Amino acid sequence: MARQEIQESVRQLDPSAQEPRSPNALLGAHCASDQRSSDQDSAYRVALAIGGMTCGSCAARVERTLNKLDGVRASVNYATGRATVDAPVGTPVAHLISTVERTGYRAEPYEHTTVADSEPERRAARLMWLRLMVALVLFIPLSDLAILFAVSSSARFPGWRLVLTVLALPVVVWCAAPFHRAAWMAARHRLGTMDTLVSLGVLSATLWSLYTVYVRAEPVSDAGWWAALRSSGSIYLETAAGITVFVLAGRYFEARARRSSAGALTALAALTAKDATVLLRDGSEIRLPAGELKVGQRFVTRAGERVATDATVETGTAVVDMSAVTGESAPVSVAAGDHLVGGTTVASGRLISLAAAVGADTALAEMIALVERAQTDKAATQRIADRISAVFVPVVLVVALAGLLGWLLAGASADSSINVALATLVIACPCALGLATPTALLVASGRAAQLGIFVTGYRSLEATQHVSTVLFDKTGTITAGAVTLNQVRSAPGAEATPWLAWAGSVEVAASHAVAAPIAGAARRAFHQLSEVEDFDDIPGQGVRGIVDGHSVLVGNRDLLSDSGVFLPDLLEKEAAQWESSGGTAVFASVDGAAAGLMCLADAIRPSALPAIAELRRMGLRTVLLSGDNEAAARAVANAVGITEVIAGVLPAGKAAIVRDLRASGARVAFVGDGINDGPALAAADLGIAMGNGTEVAIQAADMILVRSELTAVPDAVKLAGATLRTIRWNFIWALGYNVAAIPVALAGLANPLLASAAMAASSLFVVSNSLRLQRFQPMPADGGISVGQLTVRRAEPVVSA
Repeated sequence: MARQEIQESVRQLDPSAQEPRSPNALLGAHCASDQRSSDQDSAYRVALAIGGMTCGSCAARVERTLNKLDGVRASVNYATGRATVDAPVGTPVAHLISTVERTGYRAEPYEHTTVADSEPERRAARLMWLRLMVALVLFIPLSDLAILFAVSSSARFPGWRLVLTVLALPVVVWCAAPFHRAAWMAARHRLGTMDTLVSLGVLSATLWSLYTVYVRAEPVSDAGWWAALRSSGSIYLETAAGITVFVLAGRYFEARARRSSAGALTALAALTAKDATVLLRDGSEIRLPAGELKVGQRFVTRAGERVATDATVETGTAVVDMSAVTGESAPVSVAAGDHLVGGTTVASGRLISLAAAVGADTALAEMIALVERAQTDKAATQRIADRISAVFVPVVLVVALAGLLGWLLAGASADSSINVALATLVIACPCALGLATPTALLVASGRAAQLGIFVTGYRSLEATQHVSTVLFDKTGTITAGAVTLNQVRSAPGAEATPWLAWAGSVEVAASHAVAAPIAGAARRAFHQLSEVEDFDDIPGQGVRGIVDGHSVLVGNRDLLSDSGVFLPDLLEKEAAQWESSGGTAVFASVDGAAAGLMCLADAIRPSALPAIAELRRMGLRTVLLSGDNEAAARAVANAVGITEVIAGVLPAGKAAIVRDLRASGARVAFVGDGINDGPALAAADLGIAMGNGTEVAIQAADMILVRSELTAVPDAVKLAGATLRTIRWNFIWALGYNVAAIPVALAGLANPLLASAAMAASSLFVVSNSLRLQRFQPMPADGGISVGQLTVRRAEPVVSA
């Protein structure tokens, strides 16, 4: 769903239609919204794994070919080897695949293991390693002998030409076969790729050398060893072999680095449990593949085992290690009724659970899908690189030919002119341009996922870096959202009425944070609650309804005041005292008369204080934005180190405050979790949703925090900054290298051997620079400081008779 559509939809929210999300089942909103958007546009999205791409120009060509199809919009990422295609409904996937194959590349439907670590990819890597080893073993004696024979006639013996040929041909034919094959496929389609340049360089050097040593007598150079090293006379056999060695080495280590950069995604996919112990009705157990689990089936998880799928605990208690999936720093205790996410590990205990989601609907599958979507996003710099790569190869071919002719016309020897042309062919490297942005995004999104941070794409990273003000919602964000009802007071004259039961009946239909504890307390006290009629949820104020013929209001002072209800001084005093300690006061009235007061409290997240301190250290302004009263909001703000508080804000008011701050020049991030936070999340430059938030909040967000520690917020800001700096340096290097390298080659300052080494090093620099993001370290979750629950007076809920 486009961000503008989300912004429009959250303005017209129907809170009663929204369901709170469990802490771990959180990412489906983004994935589902994409599908809904596609359905509305009569289109569907498919991901294809593209094989045979060797540079950015290949990716640009595949993308351009797919986009020529009617109604098709495609984006091809060279670093990930994937194409994301939006095609009209009715367009067969086979047609898309055949279109790619007609371009000279391979294509198949993408699965999580297709690119990252599939058996074909492993076989291809092993074969590439074998070709590299053979080329290297033959290249060493070949280069030594070629230089020796070029500078010393006395070293030449009968059959020296044959020795050079025997050493060179396996390298330039079999070891370089992937380049020749790819160049031939491109030529059949009247195309040019990086392999075209490499293949032409290898074949030209080989053919000219064979002509030189067999057809004409090769003169001995009098210029000495250094000149021979720079250009070994006219014997280019070692140059052809050297080009093959360096390009193969570059491709091999580049492929290894790209697999390493995708390691986080591969690790996520590897978390999927292989088997599940299903509990049958007779109490016996049977071991089944986890993929065969059905929703509603009961399964057993013991200590040391992975949870087979998203589930709800039916019986048992256990300690669950969530770190691999959500990045939680400490194990979590679970019991009956708690939610489990598939892929987490039971550290101790035994659980019997009911499968709640399977297959692509699980939180883990949705996490993987969101990371993959972020990795296929394209930054502005990458789009520039794609346009350059699309025309790069034919331009290089023209430039190399012009260099050859120019040097010949200037009176240079054929040997020197060919040396310049070969160097120009092989030094040019669009690979680095194609890898500059996507490799950094690949590594960053994977590392972010390991830290429990999920971004929706490049825009989110860019927005994060420029944020100057961070607004925090209070309940469920700064606080844990585990609200408890601590005290109940009846108004004078209301002691004899079951007002708590009626208040609980109304709250059963509500979805805000205080609804569950009030409804739960009423149910425990009265066992059975009545049905509510004419229910109405007033955002930011409370709820109303008809219960057993009585008009019941439950909410804050403003709701009751606006409805003409007088609040006794006794309740007002009690509420003020409670709110001064950071609690929340909720009033109830029955038939227009005050009935009682309910005092609720929440726990501050232990990570809130160090997170706020780190944001302030980074120079960011922090503000607490809450619908609660001033006293309660101020108490929480003081506890976590926030000095600016805006309290008593209605949902629409939160979005208005965000827009006002943006209008004043601030770049605003809003961190929230509730239905009421949707408009503010959508209005902010950067919307950050807590993973335990509602679907509306998650849909409106640019970034989702799966782990509960608020330290993920400064982590996200710092990781985004590091990623964008890496992208900029990658792009500057890749573009600068090509701008500088081609003139150097044309000037005759780089022989083909050195040119091929420089070309391979350029791509490796970009990939290696991106891999540094894997070493990004988050700040400690507790920062050495722990903030416990607010100091509140606690009492069992009571109702005076």
